Amino acid sequence: MQFALPPRKLSHSPPFVRSSSSVLRHRQVKSIAILGCIIVSILFLLSHIFSSGSSADRLTTGDPNVVIVTVLDEEALSDKYIQQIKENREDYARRHGYTNFFARTSEYTQVLDTAPRSWAIIPAVRHAMTLYPHSTYFFQLSPHALIMNPSLSLTSHILQTKRLESLMLKDFSVVPPDSIIKTFSHVLGSDVDLIISQDKENLSPGSFILKRGDWALFFLDSWFDPLYRNYNFAKAENHALDHLVQWHPTILARLALVPQRIMNSYNPQSKSAAEDGKYEDEDFIVRLAGCDTEPRRNCEKEMESYWKMWLKHRDLDGH
Repeated sequence: MQFALPPRKLSHSPPFVRSSSSVLRHRQVKSIAILGCIIVSILFLLSHIFSSGSSADRLTTGDPNVVIVTVLDEEALSDKYIQQIKENREDYARRHGYTNFFARTSEYTQVLDTAPRSWAIIPAVRHAMTLYPHSTYFFQLSPHALIMNPSLSLTSHILQTKRLESLMLKDFSVVPPDSIIKTFSHVLGSDVDLIISQDKENLSPGSFILKRGDWALFFLDSWFDPLYRNYNFAKAENHALDHLVQWHPTILARLALVPQRIMNSYNPQSKSAAEDGKYEDEDFIVRLAGCDTEPRRNCEKEMESYWKMWLKHRDLDGH
C-alpha cells in the first residue's frame, strides 16, 4: 500500500493573517486610548479655565509679602521684655500687612548641638520659610531691637528696586575698616537676595532681609555648615558670615550692603556702633547691640527709655 507524501513546506512562511476577533480587539483598545486622551485634555483645559487666575495669584493667596522673624531666648529674657518686643513687632506688622514669626531658641537646641545659642537665627529663618511658603521677604530682627519709626514700611524704605539701588554701598569694604574684599560695583537692585548693614567691626546680622528662592536656601545651608558652627569663631555666626561673604563670590554677588542707620541703628552704649551708625530721632530701628554680652550693661534698663518713646509715637498715631 502506498501512502500519500506529506505536503512540502514552502520556503517562505505565508504572511500573518489576523483573525477577525483580534482585529476587533485592536480597534477597541485604540478607541479607548483615544477617548482617554480626549478626557484628560478636557479636564486639563477645565482646570485652567476655572482656576483662580494666574499661578502667581494662587501662590500668594493668604500669605503676607513680608515675615518678621524674631528669635526669643526664654531662658535669658524676662516675660515683660518678651511681651514688649512682641507688642512692638505686632503693631508694626498690623500697619503694613506683614506677619510675625516668633521663634524660641529652645526649639533649635537639638540642631545647634554644642554651638552657641545665637546660631538659632539661621534655622529660625529656614523654619519661617517653611511655615510661609509663598511669602517673599524674611526680615530677621534681633530681640534687642525696637522698631522706632513704624510709619516706614520695608517696601518703600528699603525693598523697592530704585530705592534699594540708591542705598547700596558699592565697591565698599565688606568687613570694616579696610577689607580687601569689596562689594561688587555692577550689582543691580533686582539682583539682590540679601540686604544687610555693618557696624565698625563686622557685618551685622542682627538685622537683615532675605529674599525667598533657591539662592536663599543655599545661603542659609552654607552659613549653618557644621564646619563653621564647630570652628569656635570668636563671634560665632557673625564671624562665620564675615568669612562666608568675603571668600565666596556666589554669596557676595547677591548681597546689598546698606548704611547702618537705614535698618540697624545702635544705641550710644553699643561699643561697636560706627560714628554714622548711632541712633537718631526718626530712625527706623534702634538696636541695643551687645547689651546681653558686654559687662555692666542691662538690656531691660536700656530698653526702657526707647520703649516709652515708642509708646508715645504709637499713641500719637492712634494705633
